[in-house]
Amino acid sequence: MDQRFDVTGRFADGAQYIAGRLRQGGSGGTHTVVDPATGEQVYNYRLAGPDDVDTAVAAAEAAFPEWAGATPGERSDALHRFAAALTERADELAYAESLQCGKPIKLSTEFDVPGSIDNTAFFAGAARHLEGRAAAEYSGDHTSYVRREPIGVIGSIAPWNYPLQMAAWKVLPAIAAGNTIVLKPAELTPLTSLMFAQAATEAGIPDGVVNVVSGTGPDAGERLVAHPGVAMTSFTGSTAVGKRVAELAISTVKRLHLELGGKAPFVVFDDADLEAAAHGAVAGALINTGQDCTAATRAYVQRPLYDAFVAAVADLMASVRLGDPFDPHTDLGPLVSHTQRDRVADIVERARGYATVVTGGTAPGGDLARGAYYRPTLVTGAAQDSEIVQSEIFGPVLVVLPFDSDDEGIALANDTPYGLAASAWSRDVYRANRASREIKAGCVWINDHIPIISEMPHGGMRASGFGKDMSAYSFEEYTQVKHVMFDNTAVVRKDWHRTVFGDRQT
Repeated sequence: MDQRFDVTGRFADGAQYIAGRLRQGGSGGTHTVVDPATGEQVYNYRLAGPDDVDTAVAAAEAAFPEWAGATPGERSDALHRFAAALTERADELAYAESLQCGKPIKLSTEFDVPGSIDNTAFFAGAARHLEGRAAAEYSGDHTSYVRREPIGVIGSIAPWNYPLQMAAWKVLPAIAAGNTIVLKPAELTPLTSLMFAQAATEAGIPDGVVNVVSGTGPDAGERLVAHPGVAMTSFTGSTAVGKRVAELAISTVKRLHLELGGKAPFVVFDDADLEAAAHGAVAGALINTGQDCTAATRAYVQRPLYDAFVAAVADLMASVRLGDPFDPHTDLGPLVSHTQRDRVADIVERARGYATVVTGGTAPGGDLARGAYYRPTLVTGAAQDSEIVQSEIFGPVLVVLPFDSDDEGIALANDTPYGLAASAWSRDVYRANRASREIKAGCVWINDHIPIISEMPHGGMRASGFGKDMSAYSFEEYTQVKHVMFDNTAVVRKDWHRTVFGDRQT
């Protein structure tokens, strides 16, 4: 594949994908996709406005009866074809993802793209297993059973950190369950969401089942969430914006799924494998340049290992190679934008007033100065209630704090508003099991941090939101449970009728 495919030519007809075709946005505003590694413009497009959202929702409503009425086998077959179509485009998807996000190409090719294809294949199989509980005569006189039915049109909003994977996480369970969808990707990174939707059409999924509107939150996002034709909203993003989404969704009493911010603790007990924990901390903190809501952001290390852990992590961070995302040897790419880089840098600069920056804490010079790069950063000496410990940074920054007792370590891990992900490191099965029970997070890894699999759910608690992406558990978000009850007696006048009128029959 030519890694320099013509993005402007590919999307010349616009960055909105509605009823199976690209079209221009109608808001009157434009946005430019920028390569964060160079600052160069990649693609300029017209943004979606409220009218485009209305058109997309209408297309999804029109497609819903046919798609909802398809058999599970028919939807499964279509999703298998979808997975094959994505596989054919794997290199191109990886290139586009790295171009718009600045991800190292090895991350796009080994994580983002294969993970999205695997998700598609998983939901192709899961589409055949949507079922309620077995029928039974719970009242004695009736047979009851439960149907799982699609909800209708889903309005989903995805973030900029994993555009392809988030498109998959939003679209796949929704359509596998028989819904149709309008997806709003972040305006910074619409390219792979559009390519994902195009592949769905090419796989034979009917026009209007998967639609994409590329616009800003205030113009396109708020209209999508509040739209009376949208039956459910799924949002992934910051907790602050999630609160606004919830306010809008409740105005039309629609179902809501929120996957919000995180501040994942990384708890290292004194019997942990030090080398494994140090490697895990660097990988877990720096994945996607730290722009991951489950990234390891605050490491709590029991005091006997604390100094050695800090030294090992500092050495490993110093070895991380920043560079061109398309160089296969690059370990760390830029942040998604200069604005995001500057936000991260500002948090670290403020922390210098109350903590120690052990390594990093600067933007590189030379050829990389054009891009939104920031060095891997290790901070110690911060107080538990400080900004750098409590606030989501979304950059390549790890804070390390010591603890003494196991009770203290678990208490510190739980001492933020968030509850998305965490990890605990110990050779003691009882210690690790206690941590998995008591740490308040939707996912707790033991002796690892970050891996995800399609078969298992992803989602948080507390300020990190509610509901699940991936796995069969995600169908709880995208289906309506209906109780159906059949009378088995053929009796005209039931005994219970006397509670409303008449007397007991003798």
